[in-house]
Amino acid sequence: MSVQTKRSTIYLEPDLHRAVRLKSANTNRSISDIVNESLRLALAEDEADLRAFEVHADDPLMTYEELLTKLKADGKI
Repeated sequence: MSVQTKRSTIYLEPDLHRAVRLKSANTNRSISDIVNESLRLALAEDEADLRAFEVHADDPLMTYEELLTKLKADGKI
């Protein structure tokens, strides 16, 4: 089973292009494979962050000053 792909034009900064070209040559992978993997990882990280926010959405809020006071009271700072 083959994966369908879509063609897209992206513009990379020169240093990023050079780095991904070198990585491509050193790993025998295409630039497309490297970019696709990087995007998948970045999007998965975003998804994990959003899930964490949802889990803690009902947690009580604390100001920075309240946090400092609590940490001092607990002997942590």
